[in-house]
Amino acid sequence: MEIYIKLFEVLFPVFFVIGIGYYLGKNNPKIDTTFITNFAANIGTPAMIIFAVTSTGITFDIFKDYFWYYLLAIICFALIGIPTLFLLKTKDIVRELPPLILPNTGNMGVPICLFAYGSEGLGVSAAITSLIILFHFTLGVFLADRKFNLNVILKNPPFYAILISAFILFYDINLPVFVINTTEWLMFATIFLILMSLGIALTRLKVFSLNKAIICSCARMLIGPFVGLGLIYYFDLSGFAAGVLLIQCSMPSAVLNYLVASIYSPKKIIDSVASTIVVSTIMSFITVPLVVFCALKYFS
Repeated sequence: MEIYIKLFEVLFPVFFVIGIGYYLGKNNPKIDTTFITNFAANIGTPAMIIFAVTSTGITFDIFKDYFWYYLLAIICFALIGIPTLFLLKTKDIVRELPPLILPNTGNMGVPICLFAYGSEGLGVSAAITSLIILFHFTLGVFLADRKFNLNVILKNPPFYAILISAFILFYDINLPVFVINTTEWLMFATIFLILMSLGIALTRLKVFSLNKAIICSCARMLIGPFVGLGLIYYFDLSGFAAGVLLIQCSMPSAVLNYLVASIYSPKKIIDSVASTIVVSTIMSFITVPLVVFCALKYFS
């Protein structure tokens, strides 16, 4: 019974805040989320990375190792995603690949790992999310636009937050208390806002090709946990960090895939990306509780 109570404690706050966003989006379809997007991208996410990576007790070796493990996971996602899109006779596999390989480790994964494993779980999940954020503005833009744009990286605050965090960890620098307190407050504000914005986004994104979206979402949601388990057993991982890796491999497609596609891809691709995000997120309400249950039971 204790594990079921813990599962409820972990998932209820996340799904409740998403529900608030969905309710607000349904009641006011014109609600403006520009502030949330700008705040999260330029202030909140960098603060979350700096606090979670540098102030939760993880070492540089843990940061480096799980950064590397999740890179392998993304490669595995790509090796599954490319054949899936090929079998679906997708004309532009390159542009439709991001939703299958870049999961929602930030909006959804970070708070779940925080509630499941506390500050240590937050640190490891932030190391993984750092890689995903970096990939959104490098690989994600490259795939959506079919060309590499260095300016996107140079103008991206989370990129510098990752570099600063890695530097602090490597040299074992203790941040001033006022910096820790400020980034912690900004982090929790960001978690609330981005979860709420995810709920709002679900009221706006539409499904245009249901069958294709279901197949792509199954590739994302059902294969992800097996990739995570494969990495855990291959590298003989254990404890909370292994649980975090499993949870983060099991997240639905990131909403940021849609934002990047809306800037760099044609409308048909945007519609397809949106469809996968909506369906995979809905599926996650069933699959994620099962994954978190396994993570809490076997990796704690």
